[in-house]
Amino acid sequence: MSDLNFINEMKNKAIAGECLNKNEALNLAKTSDLDALLSAANEIRQICCGDEFNFCSIINARSGKCSEDCKYCAQSAHFKTGCETYSLLNPVPVLQMAQQNEKAKVHRFSLVASGRGISENDKDMPKIEQIYRALREQTNLHLCASFGIASKEALQKLKDSGVKTYHHNLETSRRFYPRICTTHSYDDRVQTIKNCHAVGLDVCSGGIFGLGESVEDRIDMAFELRELGVSSVPINILMPISGTPLQNSAPLSEEEILRSIAVYRFILPRVYLRFAGGRVKLGKSIEKALNSGVNSAITGDFLTTTGDSISGDMALVSALGFRI
Repeated sequence: MSDLNFINEMKNKAIAGECLNKNEALNLAKTSDLDALLSAANEIRQICCGDEFNFCSIINARSGKCSEDCKYCAQSAHFKTGCETYSLLNPVPVLQMAQQNEKAKVHRFSLVASGRGISENDKDMPKIEQIYRALREQTNLHLCASFGIASKEALQKLKDSGVKTYHHNLETSRRFYPRICTTHSYDDRVQTIKNCHAVGLDVCSGGIFGLGESVEDRIDMAFELRELGVSSVPINILMPISGTPLQNSAPLSEEEILRSIAVYRFILPRVYLRFAGGRVKLGKSIEKALNSGVNSAITGDFLTTTGDSISGDMALVSALGFRI
């Protein structure tokens, strides 16, 4: 079977709601016809998701001094990165930023906080609840939260305060994960996602490309995300941070990034496939990526790296025919 025929067969399978298997996904990632692969991924997105583009913005609500040793992270206390550190922000600046983003037509807004996780007895929980109640009452944004490993009881409190989606990345495959973090397990992350579903929260979960993982690792993570039933999948490209163990990581080629994004759309045809940190690594190929299955993005500044402007992002996706 020719590459083109195989790509079309897999495209039709994804559109029909039939799950690709791992061998099919690996063969897609190796196909020689890159343009046909990207075009088919975009067609899957158009048929399964339409032309609506979803924007999310985040605020670094608590920074630095994290107990975990995630090898890519500027906020880990295990590494000397010069990261800014501060405790949980007060409600007023958070609300102001949320209202500014809403005015700019961003759809979702999330607090992201450093640290291992959150429990129902966390000392910051009352303040977090206060912030989300204010956001729920004074904006119409879809509210998200990202506080790490979380108990069902803590997630229920977040939901009751106005949170609709919880963000918790798997980061990479189960096989590769021990090379990225040793202070908590892959199953800790999986359990948090299951806890979210147990209390009725949607889940945003993805990972980082370029940690040193193989193509197979990326595909394994996609299948795990499909099995867990997440609704939004952020794709980050590693931005090596000075002082972390991954500071000298070799960059992925633009072609490998594009292939990986496209294959994710085949495996996850109906999710928000969300451009996140590090997309600057694609250079002039960003437009090609947006026509390869992506239909959402984090916009504005990220956690410890700078993103693109909201107005610039919106102008770009509008020019490509998406509806905001």
